[in-house]
Amino acid sequence: MTDTSICLRASIPVDQRLALRTATVRLADDFAGVYGAETIERFLHSSYDQFASASASTVPHFLPLLAERFARQRLTALARVEGLRTDGRPVVLFLCVHNAGRSQMALGVFQHLAGDQAVAWSGGSEPGFAVNPAAIAAMGERGIDISGEYPKPWTDEVVRAADVVVSMGCGDACPIFPGKRYEDWVLDDPAGLTVEDVRPVRDEIERRVRALLAELNVPAQR
Repeated sequence: MTDTSICLRASIPVDQRLALRTATVRLADDFAGVYGAETIERFLHSSYDQFASASASTVPHFLPLLAERFARQRLTALARVEGLRTDGRPVVLFLCVHNAGRSQMALGVFQHLAGDQAVAWSGGSEPGFAVNPAAIAAMGERGIDISGEYPKPWTDEVVRAADVVVSMGCGDACPIFPGKRYEDWVLDDPAGLTVEDVRPVRDEIERRVRALLAELNVPAQR
């Protein structure tokens, strides 16, 4: 545990400590027989530390919830990598720099079209503070709500668990694991653009996601 983690742990407000304990219980139930309390607590608290020291520090009351969601994703990925739990569904990871625009839009489209037939995650090399409002609005026009998403980093277990890694502008910062399928989608960054300007990006993302689903033999539901 780093000095920074120790300081963060000591500074966690009482209400958030209680929320993290509750989150630990929920995660322990979800991963019963897969991971023990020590592993679950380590992933939960490291996830909390990542948000507390970065983008999510602007919304402290939501930190335990964000940490729980991220820890669940990471534990799910680790269990897949270690062969402890897998359901055979393909997993796609969308990566960009801030995880605030393109990768979040791609995640939303993928989940909307694939439903529960496939799994999608997203991450950024330098996570931003919030999802781009213009991206949220443009996606809302398609009936896809990404307002509840949040910028987050990628982790090794999440990348290793993915069958396909789609990068969008993160360049050399994108993690490379031998033998994994990678795609590089060249798309305009929605940062600073109006909703009108984001619409073509959204539509191109949808076209590419549909093509990817077809390649993965996952029928688009809509």
